[in-house]
Amino acid sequence: MDETTILYDLLGGEEGLRRLVDRFYHHMATRPESAGIRRMHPEDLSVSAEKLFEFLSGWSGGPPLFERKRGHPRLRARHLPFRIGKPERDQWMMCMVLAVEDVGLRDPVKSELLDALLRLADHMRNQPHP
Repeated sequence: MDETTILYDLLGGEEGLRRLVDRFYHHMATRPESAGIRRMHPEDLSVSAEKLFEFLSGWSGGPPLFERKRGHPRLRARHLPFRIGKPERDQWMMCMVLAVEDVGLRDPVKSELLDALLRLADHMRNQPHP
């Protein structure tokens, strides 16, 4: 991936990012393997989906929507009320990998995106490794 290329654009801008987030929450809501992280969310996933879309927009180099509405993301602090260990990280990543596959991202964008998201997901862990 060219250093000057913005990930947001490679993901398809707003439309591509919304598709990715929609697919992510589809997998979270329908796969039994993601039940642990699904329980951390409200029954209606629409607000969670919008927050993830807003965050990923700015994180990937697009408009900083989350910051405009909610201030600095402070992701780790915002996730402290939830017990996030390796199993929850892995469930989140499974849903994201499936979503990335669903929207048809290809290497090198796919691998670079998933590597960055794994680092982000690992940073959210607040429980010791079992």
